[in-house]
Amino acid sequence: MVMTVGVLSDTHLRGGRDSFAFLERLARDYFAEAQAVVHAGDLVDPAILEAFSPLPVYGVRGNMDLAHADLPPKRILTLEGFRIGLIHGWGAACGLEERLLEEFAGANLDCLVYGHSHQPLNEQRGKLLLFNPGSPVDPRQAPFPSVGRLHLNSTNQTIRGEILRCG
Repeated sequence: MVMTVGVLSDTHLRGGRDSFAFLERLARDYFAEAQAVVHAGDLVDPAILEAFSPLPVYGVRGNMDLAHADLPPKRILTLEGFRIGLIHGWGAACGLEERLLEEFAGANLDCLVYGHSHQPLNEQRGKLLLFNPGSPVDPRQAPFPSVGRLHLNSTNQTIRGEILRCG
């Protein structure tokens, strides 16, 4: 069985009709086959996650987010038997992945999903997939706005990441 997970980060949306319409378009255009959605922080308004209802949504708090009970600073999800670390990130883009890997040292992850840099990354490091979906609203130095998808194949025990150009 293959489970598809929609992945986004750094939306920086303050809620309201336009924000919900934007996220509903993302859900329709990029996450139509998804069985869950993960958000790697900097939502700004956690209510925006309701745009993905009825899918289960898992998020973490980013540096632009206020404390919220449903947004821990980091978490480990188990989906289709895969251990997925979820964290936003902090500090300079240089060395970001190494800092985040230290946060999950010994956690035996299959995939680490993060944000903060707004730079998409889909990179296999040994048995670990490092995955940053980029930002759908503010690509900064990235070539385009983006979101991502993870394909979790429990039959052959593989994770495949996919970066999607949007906007």
